[in-house]
Amino acid sequence: MSAEVDALTVVNQLRDLAADPLNRRAIVEDQGCLPGLILFLDHPNPQVVYSSLLAQRYLAECRANREKMKGELGMMLSLQNVMQKSTSPGETKLLASEIYEILQSAGKEEAEQAEAAAASCRRKAQFFLGSNNKKAKTVVLHIDGLDDSSRRSLCEEALLKIRGVISFTFQMAVKRCVVRIRSDLKAEALGTAINSTKVMSAQQVVKTEDGGELMVPFQEDSEVLVEENTDIPEYLPEDESPSQEQDKAVTRVGSITDGMGWLSTAANFLTRSFYW
Repeated sequence: MSAEVDALTVVNQLRDLAADPLNRRAIVEDQGCLPGLILFLDHPNPQVVYSSLLAQRYLAECRANREKMKGELGMMLSLQNVMQKSTSPGETKLLASEIYEILQSAGKEEAEQAEAAAASCRRKAQFFLGSNNKKAKTVVLHIDGLDDSSRRSLCEEALLKIRGVISFTFQMAVKRCVVRIRSDLKAEALGTAINSTKVMSAQQVVKTEDGGELMVPFQEDSEVLVEENTDIPEYLPEDESPSQEQDKAVTRVGSITDGMGWLSTAANFLTRSFYW
């Protein structure tokens, strides 16, 4: 039990560190973190596998990381195993597929860069690339009340419970959340989940024809049935989570020095766990 809790704690913290663009190069260049994330893909706890994939999805956003990630021992094979494993939840398979496609095309992007410069710029402007994945779509939410880390955690818990949510990232400075969801999931389900927290409310951010943005509130009188995601277990309750005692060690967005301290701790854990 203790080893599993430690693994979940470590992979969740690595995921949070990878969410900060300033940390992504260092995580991939570290000798223990990327191999550890790959080994986590074979972990019996599906939440550990899912968090490892989220971390790798963040890392793959850094174009300079892709060749190294693609060439890392076991990376592509492990992603294929997750995609083909019959017991993998649908959202987990989709996320693994997105990472695989990004890394698979890493070498080709260099050669096609001049010809596809304009398209490349558009792709880099998006956090989650997914135009080539017709089974998924991106929804941008503006969340009133998304003021601090506790509200962010509450929002994470609400989103993780929705079947059909693939991945998400927060832009705390502008109170936004970019969510990747299955194409058959209605955006209203996200609004219902956020509004159910009672301390936050969500609006959808949509592009207008002239390139501007429009805030579209979700209808309060519309009852959208939210199908809960039972394939992926919930996070530990706050009073049981060992990470609560490590608040001072966890990186803040944009704080690479704090993040590297915890990155060293994570690397030591991975070394003890997988190399002997």
